Amino acid sequence: MQKRFPSLSGYGVTWSANKRIAIVALAITALLIIAATTAWFTGRGEHDQSTGAPSPSSSSSPSEAAPKPAAGSGSVPKPPQISEPVAFAQAAAAMLWSYDTRNTDRDQQLAGMGAWMTKETKYADWASVSGQVPDPLLWSRMADQNQHATGTVTEGHYPGAFKQALAEDPSAITEAYIYVVTVNGRQQIEWKKGGGGAEERAVTLAVQCRPSQDCRVAAIAPSVTQ
Repeated sequence: MQKRFPSLSGYGVTWSANKRIAIVALAITALLIIAATTAWFTGRGEHDQSTGAPSPSSSSSPSEAAPKPAAGSGSVPKPPQISEPVAFAQAAAAMLWSYDTRNTDRDQQLAGMGAWMTKETKYADWASVSGQVPDPLLWSRMADQNQHATGTVTEGHYPGAFKQALAEDPSAITEAYIYVVTVNGRQQIEWKKGGGGAEERAVTLAVQCRPSQDCRVAAIAPSVTQ
């Protein structure tokens, strides 16, 4: 049986203590999120990973800005012009679960993902997003096998604690306009010689959707909250 190569979305990086503290502080200040809600951003300190998939060594520090897509973004789609948080989060999840090493190198993948990030550095956690991409060596091995994946979304929703926090203080969102959205879906993975498989996927994202502006990704939570 051909060895199965790990999927792109199975990778993550542990948020540094300072970054976790910063994200929690921003959530409390901007959204007045209750204690249960802040667990989205502190969580276990690591993403759920595919069984047996190694964690890559991250080349991105928490304060590093997203790269500019000057060299092109390969197969990574451009962020859609969507101003509704759930719809945008669904599009972002599909983007995160999709990749094609046949025509997109690692730098292009990162640049394409960076275009989805908010430009407000105060709220952007690029490390949590770039940590979805395997290290250069593993990416090259995936490319040797022509590995590619397509993500499909089944649904997206606001987790219960986030809805409760908004109900308790609807005006709190107006500081940063950051919404927490959980998206569920499926990832179809294929590689050469007919190899392939599918996995259920779920991700909790923080997306920024200011009035009269298109939404952008602020961060990926270290654990999924339904």
